[in-house]
Amino acid sequence: QMQVVESGGGLVQPGGSLKLSCVASGFRLTNYAMGWFRRTPGKEREGVACISMSDDYPVYSDSVKDRFSISKDGTKNTLYLQMNNLSPADTGTYYCARAKRGYDDLPRKLCSSERYVEVWGRGALVTVSS
Repeated sequence: QMQVVESGGGLVQPGGSLKLSCVASGFRLTNYAMGWFRRTPGKEREGVACISMSDDYPVYSDSVKDRFSISKDGTKNTLYLQMNNLSPADTGTYYCARAKRGYDDLPRKLCSSERYVEVWGRGALVTVSS
């Protein structure tokens, strides 16, 4: 069965950093576009960081650009999200996602809509508070 499992969430103070991991099973994540979505209080779930299959080209939402960094390790079949300079506005549940086949080199499409997601993780809670 195909699944992705997030880990690394927790409590962090404003200005701090946190690194999320997403371990994939049942498929090779290097064969798909992958991404991170988040649901923050009072907001709909949105794509914040996505990366292509072929060239690892990353895309970010304006809210996290220059603070977050997405990467992957094919040997570990793991996706990462490095989050720096966190603020309370970043508090929420972060979901790992795999794109549907046909959108494997279209990370902008993946991050633009849940329509392009085939596999969802259950989410990891990130709380930014002093």
